[in-house]
Amino acid sequence: MPFLREKTGAWSPEKIVAFVAVSLPALWMLYRIGIWDFGARPITEMTHFTGRWGVRFILAALAVTPARRLFNWPKLLNMRRTLGVAAALYIVGHFFLYIIDQKFNLVTVFTEIALRFYLTIGFVALLGLIALAVTSTDAMVRRLGSQWTTLHKATYYIGIVGIVHFALQKKLDIYEPVLMMGLLIWLLSWRAMQRYWPPVNMPKLIALAVAVPLATALFEAVWYYFLTGVPASRVLQANFMFDIAIRPAWWVFASAAAAIGLSVAAQWIWPREPARAKLNPTPAQ
Repeated sequence: MPFLREKTGAWSPEKIVAFVAVSLPALWMLYRIGIWDFGARPITEMTHFTGRWGVRFILAALAVTPARRLFNWPKLLNMRRTLGVAAALYIVGHFFLYIIDQKFNLVTVFTEIALRFYLTIGFVALLGLIALAVTSTDAMVRRLGSQWTTLHKATYYIGIVGIVHFALQKKLDIYEPVLMMGLLIWLLSWRAMQRYWPPVNMPKLIALAVAVPLATALFEAVWYYFLTGVPASRVLQANFMFDIAIRPAWWVFASAAAAIGLSVAAQWIWPREPARAKLNPTPAQ
């Protein structure tokens, strides 16, 4: 399996872990099919299953870049292509299952896509993921050059569109989409900070750990307000009703705090070498 090896020909532990990780949901789905565990509407349930995992792997692919910096683990980058291609494959499977659910009536499928906003944006995300998967090979990276990086930044927008599609499909039960959106906000905020206000040091990580959960709670409150008319203040107050449920914002906070803790541990275990000062040659006298 050449795709599990590094360019030197050695086996890549990171690629192997990524491949196993993206294979497990598919194997679990096949097992559930074998024991008839998808309920009365198995195709619909499998459609939701593949779509959910597709979005999860988009987030996982986006998490690779900050993780390799925070954990001082450059070879984590070897996981990104596998995670991204897997996300595309799961979403393609998601779409194919939707076609099966519509009894292969392509007129109905594309009419629904044209008329239903959440299906329209989901289809746009699908096309974007296919384009990114097709251009993920080494040959396409060389051919596109600097344009490859520009093209693959579309992953940020695909992530947003995919989560909104998921939330619109879930309608009122948007617990997981809100959690996903909070994690995506953290990932995009980290990237913006790394680009425009580097480096992302400990105070900035702490600021993200506070600001992003607040943004997550606000997103949830605004969503419910526009969808149901429930006052945003009531949804925000629900974040402090721990006897009912732990809201997504708190899981985002826990994830951000865990990233800080793991980063501190990684820097202690694998400290970065101090940057060497540039030596200016002394001009001849």
